[in-house]
Amino acid sequence: MRKRAAACLIMAAVIFLLAACQEGNAKLSEAWQAQSGEKENSGLSTAPEKLREITEEVQNKIAAEQSGPIKGIYVTGPMAGHKNMENLIQLVRESELNAMVIDIKNDEGIITYEMEDPMVLELGASAKYIADLPGLLKRLKEEDVYCIARITAFKDPLLASKRPDLCIQRKDGGVFTDKNGLAWVNPYRQEVWEYLMAIAEQAAALGFDEIQFDYIRFPTEIADEEADYGEGVLEKSKTDVITEFTAYVYEHLSPLGVKVSADVFGTVIDQEIDAEIVGQDYPAMAEHLDYICPMIYPSHYNDGVYGLDHPDLQPYETIRAALEASRESLDGILEDTKKAEVRPWLQDFTASWLNVYQDYGPEQLRQQIQAVYDSGCTEWLLWNAKNIYTEEGLLSPEEAAEEMKVLADEAEE
Repeated sequence: MRKRAAACLIMAAVIFLLAACQEGNAKLSEAWQAQSGEKENSGLSTAPEKLREITEEVQNKIAAEQSGPIKGIYVTGPMAGHKNMENLIQLVRESELNAMVIDIKNDEGIITYEMEDPMVLELGASAKYIADLPGLLKRLKEEDVYCIARITAFKDPLLASKRPDLCIQRKDGGVFTDKNGLAWVNPYRQEVWEYLMAIAEQAAALGFDEIQFDYIRFPTEIADEEADYGEGVLEKSKTDVITEFTAYVYEHLSPLGVKVSADVFGTVIDQEIDAEIVGQDYPAMAEHLDYICPMIYPSHYNDGVYGLDHPDLQPYETIRAALEASRESLDGILEDTKKAEVRPWLQDFTASWLNVYQDYGPEQLRQQIQAVYDSGCTEWLLWNAKNIYTEEGLLSPEEAAEEMKVLADEAEE
């Protein structure tokens, strides 16, 4: 009886919210499905807490959907926990931006807040960069910011240093390390998948709207004939493994009410050799994601790509060509099959290491954004490793609304 009473109370809340906002139907259904799988010992005493969680989740999803196309910036863990985070919040408030991609597990394998997870504790992986993550998320929600948790996957030097048995090995002996002397964990190892899922599930429970996986790939600096991935490599290719991992995280996270996305190399869109090296099959991964985020920074393309002498000098043409290639690639997905929305990463930094480059400022930023819209996409993310963004290249909320209206009118013509 106690179980039935708890279930009835939760269902009543769902029905009420369904009647209150039809736009939330899908999200409410997901929330109910997630909660219906609770352990058998759940009782009436837990119902108010479950009710609160469902209600907050639905409200957050509806608010996120009402904020329009996602336009976000990358934020490191140290920045998220620093007083200067206020400057980024103000930038979002006063511009067309409405989202932040916040490091939860960074490129060093460090968890950026104090996480209570057995393996995280065993590894000593947590750092208190963000002293009060729940408080920060609450603040961002109050500002109507769509919150994305960035989790690096297989580039994890911390895990690798503690568990060399989980690393990519060399056939001639020893652990593989990249040009920076860092080891990578082996995507073929199920224990690595489970570790990443535990981190992602906790991020979802904290209230993030979306979980985004980066470095969801193999390293580029070791040839297949040199690498020892274990017995699994005889049964599955690298692209098989990365696609299966993508499906795995989507199947586990989607019922929790969060969106799932992944960052991919821009070149894997239309370069089969690159796709095989890193294991990223662009259309195959897109069938298991809500958003696929190609990193199409102009500076990262070789001279001559897409017929451009120096892609860094031609940001509009580079972005337009890459997204056209993306469209052609994803058009091959069957009509009744799930297909991720494309939300590209754009360049908000100057690639001074190139032989031929230009300073990136407001003009270069707007050219990239315009190329996104002209390609039929509506969402984008800005990358700057130092979290310094070109404010002058961003529209005000009012200007952005007018721009969206013009784009919508043009689409109807």
